[in-house]
Amino acid sequence: MGDRLQPVLAGVVTAVVGFASSFTVVLAGLRAVGASEAQAASGLLTVSVAAGICATWLGLRHRMPIAIAWSTPGAALLVATGPVPGGWPAAVGAFALCGLLIVTAGLFPALGRAVAAIPAPVAAAMLAGVLLPLCTAPVRALVEVPALAAPVIVTWLVLHRFAPRWAVPAALVAAAVVIALTTTGAGVTLGDLRPVVSPTVPAFTLPAVIGLALPLFLVTMAAQNVPGTAVLRGFGYRPPLAPALRTTGLATALGAATGGHAVNLAAITAALAAGPDAHPDPDRRWIASVTAGIGLALLGLGAGAATALVLLSPPVLIEAVAGLALLGALAGALSSALAPAPASDPQSREAAVVTFVVTASGVSLLGVGGAFWGLLAGWLMLLLFRRRTQAPAVGLPGPQELEGNPVAGVQSRQVTGR
Repeated sequence: MGDRLQPVLAGVVTAVVGFASSFTVVLAGLRAVGASEAQAASGLLTVSVAAGICATWLGLRHRMPIAIAWSTPGAALLVATGPVPGGWPAAVGAFALCGLLIVTAGLFPALGRAVAAIPAPVAAAMLAGVLLPLCTAPVRALVEVPALAAPVIVTWLVLHRFAPRWAVPAALVAAAVVIALTTTGAGVTLGDLRPVVSPTVPAFTLPAVIGLALPLFLVTMAAQNVPGTAVLRGFGYRPPLAPALRTTGLATALGAATGGHAVNLAAITAALAAGPDAHPDPDRRWIASVTAGIGLALLGLGAGAATALVLLSPPVLIEAVAGLALLGALAGALSSALAPAPASDPQSREAAVVTFVVTASGVSLLGVGGAFWGLLAGWLMLLLFRRRTQAPAVGLPGPQELEGNPVAGVQSRQVTGR
């Protein structure tokens, strides 16, 4: 009994921490690109169930602790992007296209290598620029609603010092308490707490494809799938990356119509299921990831209640909780972007700075958001530097083969996703 209880408990912790620490980011992102309350609740339910199904299937199929999560950096990208031409249907179309691109990366190793070839500082700088607006929300909340924000931030600070894993869930509980004490709950009915599925016919617009689908694909691959693979390799596993990409990409594409933005390999929470705390025997840790998948799917049934909590609170307070959840990711991304440049690629840090500034500025041209323009600006600057110096292009070493060979150099990436 004890042989199974330990990985089951680890899986429960993985599911609870994963859901509670970043569901506010998902809801904020979906609302930012035009989802209604019902559509945002449907999207949260969709990514929870889709991730749970993928984790259960992959864990049972490969007997590895392959934890699956929604794309938290991708949700932050939605916040940074805001409304896209074509509205919510165009955003849904972008989600579907992102899923198809992930499937393609699993079918054709060359695409995976192309994504991995994006210079690490430039990719990290784009992610940092995407995260920055949300990570400043705690400061804005202290200014706008100090009585509500102060208990949340103090709770996070205390738990971050003594129990970092539970800091964000505890901050969320503190937010729920202050909301309950300061609101009457008027306007929320029992019907609002039920699971909801709200389908939308996808539409495809060029600005949404360029400004949302492509950056969402790149962020999901660079900040979730590649680090998630690195975490598993760090614990001695040889994860089946190509099947995982095909599975999560298909789940993303199918879930787009009901609001799901992206599911992928988990990064930070992957360590909870794949590490020795899950079980001393590495061959038994898959039970933890399967349990986490089932738990995440069940927690997704509470998406309606989670959305109702968000609706009862000042928007900046929920954004503050989301920002607290992403501070670690922002620090990791900035560290990677601004690290001293290697002698073989001395201009990578300057290109990263340009990428960060353009992305964080929120500039929008031709209906396309700052993430795309920031990545393009940094990459073009790096190409110009290299052409001028006639230096060989140096990027992140890509996987020699998606179907099992080690991903060369992937351990050097910062783990910035959930």
